[in-house]
Amino acid sequence: MTELLVNHVVNWISVSGYAGLVVLMALESMVAPLPSEAVMPFAGFLIFEGTFSFEEVIFFSVIGSLIGSLLSYYAGLYGGRPFILKFGKYFLLDISDLELTERFFSKYGDKTIFFSRFIPVVRHLISIPAGAGEMKAGKFILYTAVGAGLWNSFLAYAGFRLKSHWNEIRHYGQIVDWVVVLLLLAGLAYFVYRHVRRLKRNRTGAE
Repeated sequence: MTELLVNHVVNWISVSGYAGLVVLMALESMVAPLPSEAVMPFAGFLIFEGTFSFEEVIFFSVIGSLIGSLLSYYAGLYGGRPFILKFGKYFLLDISDLELTERFFSKYGDKTIFFSRFIPVVRHLISIPAGAGEMKAGKFILYTAVGAGLWNSFLAYAGFRLKSHWNEIRHYGQIVDWVVVLLLLAGLAYFVYRHVRRLKRNRTGAE
């Protein structure tokens, strides 16, 4: 499946150029399971071949990252509260969770958004809670652009240096992906445990 994904990325960028890079990085910044490790190193290889330039690769990749991140951000901003109020109980979420998210992004949003750009899996999801937490749009755009710019530059440069072996980055990235997924699953398990325990405690207190 990974090889199929990489082949699609290669074909898409080869045919559509910088526009394809924008679209792919927009998808990468949303919930689509399209890692930047499968996109940017190939763009770096095309820099080595002279097809792309480094400046334009970074510019268009950051534009794509911003587009995808902002779509997710506004989905969280305008849909987060209504969704939690209406359907949150089915996901063990309530208004207190939303208020906690709002407080968190008010206090730590800039650091969270910046560093999440370097963490696989997390960077696909973080924009939605940032919007639901009503993080200021200006701050969100700034830290997303800076974080994405640095990360995209690193991957593009790695692809440039590795030349035809650019796809090796993805193999190492998969290991990190699995570690992050396991950590997220552990966090989810703790979240469920904590909420179930709270529900039991509330029922006991009401009796």
